Amino acid sequence: MKNLRAGLAIGTALTAMIALSSCASNEPPAAESTGGSSSGAAAALSGTLSGVGSSAQSNAQVAWTKGFQTTNGGVTINYDPQGSGAGRKAFMAGGADFAGSDSALKPEELSGTFTACADGAKGIDIPVYVSPIALVYNLDGVKDLKLDAPTLAKIFSGKITKWNDSAITALNSGATLPSTTITPVYRSDASGTTTNFTDYLHTVAPSDWTNEPGDAFPYKTGEGAAKGSGVVAAVTAGKGAIGYVDNSSAGDLATVQIKVSDAFVAPSAEVASKIAETSPLDTSRGANDIAVKINREATDATEYPITLVSYLIACQTYKDAAKGALVAGYAQYITSTEGQQAAADSAKSAPMTGTLLAKAEAAAKTIK
Repeated sequence: MKNLRAGLAIGTALTAMIALSSCASNEPPAAESTGGSSSGAAAALSGTLSGVGSSAQSNAQVAWTKGFQTTNGGVTINYDPQGSGAGRKAFMAGGADFAGSDSALKPEELSGTFTACADGAKGIDIPVYVSPIALVYNLDGVKDLKLDAPTLAKIFSGKITKWNDSAITALNSGATLPSTTITPVYRSDASGTTTNFTDYLHTVAPSDWTNEPGDAFPYKTGEGAAKGSGVVAAVTAGKGAIGYVDNSSAGDLATVQIKVSDAFVAPSAEVASKIAETSPLDTSRGANDIAVKINREATDATEYPITLVSYLIACQTYKDAAKGALVAGYAQYITSTEGQQAAADSAKSAPMTGTLLAKAEAAAKTIK
């Protein structure tokens, strides 16, 4: 297929657009931050921030940049959606002031060096963006496709190759499925979306997906494409194609309903928000470093198990205090109710609620 070149072109255009745009209990959320207000402290902020990372955050970053700069006219924010893995590397090396990542810093990364951070300080993960991962597909005449974890694992590992395979037809009673060849489309770049998708497959269907979850897709079946925009382009252009993307990128493509217990659940902000709030946190991490362990084995049909929680990764304390104040202001705006709603309006994301929102807001206020 000719879709990879198209995907790269769309990804480049998206990067340019973002750069131009910048020129488990239900506790009440923390007090509203001043990061996006016109208060004296916020109005005094000035300077330039550069971020690199998650392409899933792209649409939200456009909205956040616009909202923050509207009330902080002396600030310029540039965000380059190279992918989560690239973002973490750039931030650790000092090539970006913050990273966007669909997976939290790994233990080996936390033990490494963070060039922009003050001596002894490390990076912290702050949840900022919650979204379902949509399984998008292109199959003539099929608009109501249902799949479960074992079947998805076999499709993306190349064990199921035809759309009328008995495992698929058994889940789609009454549907007429063609004998079209399946083309699974995966992320060719280091991707936190891949980490979340493969974590779901490995957790729920371990006998069919034996590979550990990770940023790199483990198989070369089908076609690889860079960034979410590349996956969308490939699926759009390829009859019989199926891929995984952040729901904000799905556009007009059909999306799969995922089996949860005895029901089938479609991706939506509501079911993603619910599972993000009820899932446990990783308690092995340090103070203000918040990583959500999404419950992939959910049995509640009001929860969507292929949900990603995406993070803003920043220094706890920056070498440059002025830079730290600027990152803190931006992080406080993003985690505010206003910032969360801006992302929801722009990117169809799920606003954080309750305990998760309160913890994210509190962590953002500790950045120096």
